[in-house]
Formats: sequence, C-alpha cells, structure tokens
Amino acid sequence: MSAASCPEPTPAERARSVLTAAESLTVTTHGHRVELIGLHTVDAAARLLLNNPPDGHLAAELAMAPRGDLTALVEFTDVAPVAVRERVRARLTLGGRLTVLGPKALVFHPARAVLTENDRTAVLGLDELAHSSPDPLATHEAEMLARLDAAHSDTVAPLARLLPAKRQLGACEVRPLRLDRHGLVLRSQTPDSHHDTRLPFATAATHPGEAVRQIHILLARATARPRRRRLPTRS
Repeated sequence: MSAASCPEPTPAERARSVLTAAESLTVTTHGHRVELIGLHTVDAAARLLLNNPPDGHLAAELAMAPRGDLTALVEFTDVAPVAVRERVRARLTLGGRLTVLGPKALVFHPARAVLTENDRTAVLGLDELAHSSPDPLATHEAEMLARLDAAHSDTVAPLARLLPAKRQLGACEVRPLRLDRHGLVLRSQTPDSHHDTRLPFATAATHPGEAVRQIHILLARATARPRRRRLPTRS
C-alpha cells in the first residue's frame, strides 16, 4: 500500500480526538486568559463543559456580560507522549461563545475550529465537528505508545524494517509518534531532520486489543524481512 493510499483519520476526526484526549486547555476572553487542567469534558455535540476554575475570573466576567455570554477562544496543544524532536503534533483552536451552565460550571459552544498539524491547516465548521467521532484509540494512545517505546528493542526496532530504505539508512533514531485505528506512525530522526511514516493496519482497529493484534501482524511482517543494516536502538 502506497503512502498516498494509506487511510488515516480526517481533520475533523483528529480534532475530536484531540478534544477527547486532552488533559488541559486554555480559554481566552476579552479580559482573561485561563488555563484549565483536568476540568473539562466534551459532549456528543462537541460542546465543552468546563468546571469553573477556582479563581472565578471567567464566571465574574460572564456575570457582567450584557447578553450573558462571552466570545472566547479555546486552545489545545497535542503533544507526543514519547520524547521526539518537535513533540507538538497538532494545535487546535476553537472559536465560539461561553455561557453559564450552573453555579459551578460553564459551557463553551464552538462555532468553528482550526486544526494545524504537519504544516497544514484545516478550518472546520460546527457540523463537521458534531458529525465526527474521536478515534476509538484516542484515550488509550498515550499509554500504548509509551509501552511500545519502553519495549523498543522488541517492538519499534523490528518495525523500523518496514520503513522505506532511505528512511532506514539515514536514521539515527526511530520512535513511535502516533497511533490510531488505521495504523502506527514512526518518526525516523537524522541529526538535522526527521520524517514520519505511517505503517497501515491490515484492518481498522475498533479497540485497543485489536490494535495490539494489528501491531503483532506488522511485527510478523517486519521480522520476516531481511535486515538492511543494524538499525539504531534507543539511547
């Protein structure tokens, strides 16, 4: 399967995955910029339910808003769970309005989204977000990538044999970067650059157990290939 034909999540699906897996976000209004850690959830319509931060700045600003809502930006940064060069994988910015949900909660109603990753920017409408679902591995990805990296010599090093020859020969290090239902992305790093290669699964994984099985299939393919040279191991 060529790189061009490898299936991968759509920008809207990636945005929903970032929303679902993120531990923190930043809310910016006309008067404040507040970082929230572990204080939000996402509903089926892609609305963000925010626990009111302890300092109460957002609630106070809302209380003074003439129409009872505030124009706001909500920003997410998707960071690779494994130590690689340029760890920021994506940035997601939502524009919309913030309202009061209850005495201790706020709700953010997104109207648009901008997803930036791989040097590309996608502008998404509310319908695209609402009608897309997060990847089924989104909340498990960080742990699964960390486990792959911890067992580098038994997993990532053999899988690196599936990389194109030019990526193998020039690499001083290969690390797992991304995992979704369609496959695993490895980052091959040279002293002054890096390249990302998707290893597609034979069939899409609908849960972590199926993803593990698909990784084992990739490993079987990799170990059946002759080695081009000794591939770099993790330092």
